[in-house]
Amino acid sequence: MAMASTIDGIYPVAVLDDNIVWVWVSGNQAVVVDPALTEPVVDWLNKRGLQLAAVLQTHHHSDHIGGTPGLLQHWSSAAVIAAADDQERIPFQTLSVRDGVEFQLLGKPVRVLDVRAHTRAHIAYWLPKGIGSNKPTSVLFCGDTLFSGGCGRLFEGTPVEMHRALQKLGSLPAETLVYCAHEYTEGNLRWAAQQVPDDAFITQRLKEVQAKRQSGAITLPSSIGEEWRSNLFLRAVNSEQLERLRQHKDNWRG
Repeated sequence: MAMASTIDGIYPVAVLDDNIVWVWVSGNQAVVVDPALTEPVVDWLNKRGLQLAAVLQTHHHSDHIGGTPGLLQHWSSAAVIAAADDQERIPFQTLSVRDGVEFQLLGKPVRVLDVRAHTRAHIAYWLPKGIGSNKPTSVLFCGDTLFSGGCGRLFEGTPVEMHRALQKLGSLPAETLVYCAHEYTEGNLRWAAQQVPDDAFITQRLKEVQAKRQSGAITLPSSIGEEWRSNLFLRAVNSEQLERLRQHKDNWRG
């Protein structure tokens, strides 16, 4: 059977209820970000004749690392890049990194950002030169720290740490494409629209997102610029405001 051709770029593999496994393709090489499961990713790569070069892990939760051991059974030479502070919980990592470290992957510079808050060792990956010949815009793989219209729950971190992490991500160029790990956009914006019903941008973005979801399309990636205009957590002026928003969102049943 002929292999499907895949141009260089970033592709979503939707798994579980709302996880998005991102696959960065360059030539016949692929990098997978936070694989929750093995088989859907193996199938996706094999159908396109791709070789797994590396796995990027943002944090240790099972719906982000659960597929990695299985992927390594298929591609034993693939690198696994993860936080040095999480070697116990991500024991199969082969490159352990910290905040500010920059490395090359598929010919692109990748910078590590410490964004601990959702977990105590959460990191993000920023590619300032983008991915794909038609997408020079910078790219962010942020796991569960920044969501489209939201942010991660504070399982191991504090509001101060989350505010710091979001401000760090918010300082990236406005055109940076945000590839978060869950399809939460509609729910986040419905909540936000209830909090600020007079915000025209949030109202309009919610309508666009709902239309995409009704057609079966995903709503990601967003951009840092879009998030500044529609993400109440990113717009929080201090950690106290962020904490109030987080508590309200955690108890919201809308």
